[in-house]
Amino acid sequence: MSPETKRADAKRPFRSRESLRELGLLLFIVVLCAIFQYRNPAFLTVSNIKDLLANTAILGILAVGMLLVIITGGIDLSIGATIALAGMTSALTVAAVPGIPPLLSLLEGMGVGLVVGALVGLLVARYSILPIIATLGVMNIVRGVTYIESKGAWVSSYQMSEGFKNISMGTILGVNNLVAMAVVIFVLAWYFLNHTRTGRRLYAVGSNPEAADVSGIPRKKLVWLAYAAMGVLSGLAGVLWVSKFASAQGDTAVGYEMSVIAACVLGGASVSGGSGKISGLVLGTILLGMLNNALPLIDISPFWQQLIQGGVILAAILTNVLVKRNTQRNALRKRAI
Repeated sequence: MSPETKRADAKRPFRSRESLRELGLLLFIVVLCAIFQYRNPAFLTVSNIKDLLANTAILGILAVGMLLVIITGGIDLSIGATIALAGMTSALTVAAVPGIPPLLSLLEGMGVGLVVGALVGLLVARYSILPIIATLGVMNIVRGVTYIESKGAWVSSYQMSEGFKNISMGTILGVNNLVAMAVVIFVLAWYFLNHTRTGRRLYAVGSNPEAADVSGIPRKKLVWLAYAAMGVLSGLAGVLWVSKFASAQGDTAVGYEMSVIAACVLGGASVSGGSGKISGLVLGTILLGMLNNALPLIDISPFWQQLIQGGVILAAILTNVLVKRNTQRNALRKRAI
């Protein structure tokens, strides 16, 4: 039996478990839909589903970037601050130059995000600073820059052009712009991770950094790339956020990084790195967005909403740990045989 065949055989059980886990997550979503629909018949109406998808789109865009970072074995806690800075910068520009094209606003926000992401990637990849420490430090710096830039003031709806606000409120062929952008980003990320050499190498970096170095994989460059991509998507999300809510504030998206990480974990991404799929990420994002949408509809107290969401996330983490341990145990048994 060739080495390639052995590696393929070793991967099949893991892939089957991933598929089984995603199927279980899908069934769980279906069951929850039935429960929520029973409690409130308005849940599965077309208008509410459109609202749910539009409200979840920004979370999905950010989750794609976070998945890339998590696959490499990292984490990024600075994305909430990056959202605020990119959103504030684009809003101040629109307030000063109302005629600026929406595309330039998006590019401006993505540029701001790229600078922040590149800085984080440099600290983590080049100087080997722990991701949680590097991103916490950058988070506070970026949040401070946002307050300095805005002088503590807000940019309100009346200061924004209609074109800027239509970035998130407009539609493409009847589909909300936010949803359309999220779908495009999901498809591009799926292709990148599954059909490009660089995407496959990200998994190798997260699974075994030492082996990646020995095999000649440019680990530091790939880690930097993951954080830079996270920054670009955070900057994009910042512009979309401000456009959607028609308000730019210094404290925008405080703590939102926890929701993004939760979406990744719910989708099956391992915080230890080396695993995670776009298909699972989509399901995890939908589940979290569904909870955010449905719990208020069925008159659940905001305090209970946090408890329920936390319980679901914790259950997902425990499931990931148990599946991973079971996979490793079975692999050791096969080797022993």
